[in-house]
Amino acid sequence: MTTAIEINCATGEVVERELTDAELAQREADAQAYADQKTADDKAAADKAAAREAVYAKLGLTADEIAAIE
Repeated sequence: MTTAIEINCATGEVVERELTDAELAQREADAQAYADQKTADDKAAADKAAAREAVYAKLGLTADEIAAIE
């Protein structure tokens, strides 16, 4: 089972406990939200790169010219 570690800064007491069902559900929801956002970010970056390459190709730029621009 997954555990949480709680540290009381005032006393230095450390408590290790199992996560509640609600905490586990939230953890899974957060992981899914992160994965969804990462997928969206990766797609946006790929779309931007493809659009940039299309513009360079339309302008007829060489690899050296493209490197100078970037």
